Amino acid sequence: VQLQASGGGAVQAGGSLILSCAASGTIVGIDAMGWYRQAPGKQRELVATITSGNTPNYADSVKGRFTISRDAAKKTVYLQMNSLKPEDTAVYYCKADILAIGLYGYNDYWGQGTQVTVSS
Repeated sequence: VQLQASGGGAVQAGGSLILSCAASGTIVGIDAMGWYRQAPGKQRELVATITSGNTPNYADSVKGRFTISRDAAKKTVYLQMNSLKPEDTAVYYCKADILAIGLYGYNDYWGQGTQVTVSS
């Protein structure tokens, strides 16, 4: 099982980016999916998650600016980021709870991370 994230880049404050993360491999099912970020010198923090029933949850710092969504058929989670601020600068990681063939129960899988840089 692999998670492949894409869509990061450099933008000016107020700009927008959309991140994508696609799961692949011997997947039986996917439960929650989400995005986390880690800024230099800081701990990794939750940005947004979405359940298999499409219920989202957001960190207070991104509410009203970011939107998480998923496409079950494509096994992909998205993060639309609007009104970006310099403090959003970080490496963004996707995570998914996946039931894979041959393994017992759902396990957490992480993508490789994608850099988002917001300049003032």
